[in-house]
Amino acid sequence: MREVEVVGVRVEMPTNQPLVLLRESEGSRYLPIWIGAVEASAIAYAQQGTPTARPLTHELMQNLVVALGDELSEVRILEVQDGIFYAMLVFASGAEVEARPSDSIALALRAGARIVCAEDVLDEAGIASTTEEDQEIEKFREFLDDVEPEDFG
Repeated sequence: MREVEVVGVRVEMPTNQPLVLLRESEGSRYLPIWIGAVEASAIAYAQQGTPTARPLTHELMQNLVVALGDELSEVRILEVQDGIFYAMLVFASGAEVEARPSDSIALALRAGARIVCAEDVLDEAGIASTTEEDQEIEKFREFLDDVEPEDFG
């Protein structure tokens, strides 16, 4: 398993499909995962620390975990089959719950949990970065500075 960090969310053109972009913490590969608009907004809210008047779904999930006396330790992105990614929530109590990567990432950002990805998933779906791609990623980071969660629908 390799630790990854969330670079951010964006809308892929021309399909208008949101994606979350992860990057190896110790490496040069990026992992794009296409997600829904609601999950894109949830990830963007968490990354930006945007407060909400009432708890959104992933905030509610985090509140429930804490109220039940547990803690999200880690999110594991375990496999990809036919372009569909599979993840596992791993709790301090030892409990493990299957979840979509988009929900898992949104929850991990709120809980401060680390995100790891199986090496074979990175081998299959990861994209090695080049100087040109690094420049594109920098443009993406600049875009993230101006994007608002509401931009995702």
